[in-house]
Amino acid sequence: MAVLAMNTGQTIHQLVGMQTEPAVRELTLMRKRLLQLTVLCFLGCFVELAPASGKLAEDQFLNLSIEELMNIKVTTVSRRPQKLTEVASAVFVITQDDIRRSGATSIPDALRMAPGVQVERIDTNKWAVSVRGFNGRFANKLQVLMDGRSVYSPLFSGTLWEHQDTLMEDIERIEVIRGPAAAVWGANAVNGVINIITKKAADTQGTLLSAGGGSFEHAFAGARYGGKINEDTPFRVYAKGFTRDNTASLSGENNRDQWHSSRGGFRVDHNRGIDQFTLQGDVFFNSNGDRINKAVLDLPAIPINGYRGYEEGGNIRFRWDRTMSDRSSIMFQTYYDRIRQKILPVVDYDAESFDLDFQHRFSWLDRHDLTWGANYRLYHNTFFDTDIINFNPRTRTNQLFSGFIRDEISLIPDYLRFSIGTRLDHNDFSGLEVQPNARLMWTPDADNSLWMAVSRAVRTPSRAEHDIRINSAQIRDFPGLSILPFPILAVIQGSHGFNSEKLIAYELGYRHQFSPRASVDIAGFVNDYSQLRDASFGALSLSTGMPIQLLLPVMGNNKASALTYGFEISADWKPTDKWRLQGNYSFLHMDISASSLTRKFDPITSGADKVNPQHQVSLRSNYDFSDKLEANLWLRYISDISYYNIPGYITMDAKITYKPVKNLELFVVGQNLFSQNHREFVADFLPSSPAFIPRGIYGGAQWRF
Repeated sequence: MAVLAMNTGQTIHQLVGMQTEPAVRELTLMRKRLLQLTVLCFLGCFVELAPASGKLAEDQFLNLSIEELMNIKVTTVSRRPQKLTEVASAVFVITQDDIRRSGATSIPDALRMAPGVQVERIDTNKWAVSVRGFNGRFANKLQVLMDGRSVYSPLFSGTLWEHQDTLMEDIERIEVIRGPAAAVWGANAVNGVINIITKKAADTQGTLLSAGGGSFEHAFAGARYGGKINEDTPFRVYAKGFTRDNTASLSGENNRDQWHSSRGGFRVDHNRGIDQFTLQGDVFFNSNGDRINKAVLDLPAIPINGYRGYEEGGNIRFRWDRTMSDRSSIMFQTYYDRIRQKILPVVDYDAESFDLDFQHRFSWLDRHDLTWGANYRLYHNTFFDTDIINFNPRTRTNQLFSGFIRDEISLIPDYLRFSIGTRLDHNDFSGLEVQPNARLMWTPDADNSLWMAVSRAVRTPSRAEHDIRINSAQIRDFPGLSILPFPILAVIQGSHGFNSEKLIAYELGYRHQFSPRASVDIAGFVNDYSQLRDASFGALSLSTGMPIQLLLPVMGNNKASALTYGFEISADWKPTDKWRLQGNYSFLHMDISASSLTRKFDPITSGADKVNPQHQVSLRSNYDFSDKLEANLWLRYISDISYYNIPGYITMDAKITYKPVKNLELFVVGQNLFSQNHREFVADFLPSSPAFIPRGIYGGAQWRF
């Protein structure tokens, strides 16, 4: 299976190089390969079956007390294992049990559980996800990792969530860091870091089959097989696919954004004494569609009934860990990633990246825990001209060099710890960036911890902000020119003078353990941003083609600034052994100083105070009636998003799970149950047709053996 996955990755590589072959042939070949992968993965489930363990790894959190959950170790904050109660940062962990009980079918949907995270669905195949504000289709101040592998796009500054997926049952946990983590993870870890951590191959032995379908989630299926090459070398292979329905526009029309997706991959782990080796890879194919809002952007090349395209890609990762002691270790990781996206007439590009990452941790003078590391990253991409987007130059290769050092000092053993560190990044757009950080943690006893932090972080320019040209939006009400008989076309242009955005962040947090059954976590922050992206207008000119239009250049600059503050409260309570309640509340206030004329062109920054909800509430109730029957309810409130005239809404998801026999699970899930549909967000990058997110009901079964 690993060989097949590798061959499929090679096929993708070959396909993206075929510029002369018709798109239909490319789609047919890719679907054929991914179908082969899916079929063989299902067949492999019945060959040399590894015995499933008596206690499933997925059930490891079911019987834990709140006290034990607080002692779960996280790695994203300091790049080493730490108990949650010892972390001087605003951290929230979404466990596999949380994901399973929520009924979430995508990673963005699961992220709604975390406080301080804004998750808004744009349509069937697009999301806007951010932490502590500045949300958008390409939210540019959030670093996202898959097993420590960055999936942040340097092309558009953001994460394409439709590309980031895996078998949801294979996710061990998601660590959500709210606040800057640039001293450890580098540029663009400005407002937070999300690290999706998958299970080791040893924890996914045996066979898993799942399938189902419903109204919006039309159909889905997944398969996983885990076995052993030998006692020291477990492995797994998986395949999944789904089809999701179209959304409806505000006028009730079909948005033609139906989404078909296929994905497969493998993981091999090898343990040899103090050394651990991991080889992991994935391939995927998406077929999706969209409709441009022609009231905003009316170009002859844009079909009235929408358009469809495809996305395909793959990645492979190798990691080596050597653990000499609890305070001494070495890590080396390298990966290669490639994406091909062709959705005409909007976007057509081929992008690949290569990364080397090294880290060394050791103790010094008993009270010092030192970690240092270095990173090299290469991006190579080619953009092909479309009717909406052009890049100049078409092909570019960029490099990033960085290094970091962090020292955690035990000032008073077991009571007071101080950590200080910095990271140096050098990129091709803004040069050298310095991002220091200092954190203090006080734990007077086992039930209380107080922490504070001061950090500096930067968001580096993307290639789009330097090289892009977008035929963006028609303006019919430009001040002083409304009497003209033809419209004005805003043309967004990159600027080589665009620099990094800066942040100085101040944070304070408190955790309290009331009992083994109850805990609370509070975090507050003040963020001072400078040199944020703003825009200025160039000189008007007349178009050379038909129809006649005035062209208004819109170019980026760094003249905006912002001051934001807020807090997040999360609580966890188990009234009984069978009942668990989890809730959180997030408050965010944003003061933006930017040009009022450019708000319609850059809502992510200049309109951020009206794009991000000020209040968010999440309440979850998980109740086990017996070993065979459980009920899970999830209530959410999101306040209004005035920029897009989206009112606040309350919704609820529910999941009922029944286990008639051992290892068989039947489930029914209702999503967005309180209304037939509701609005959540609007695409800011291109004027897609606004969408209603519908109520959905789906059911399915999962079998393990």
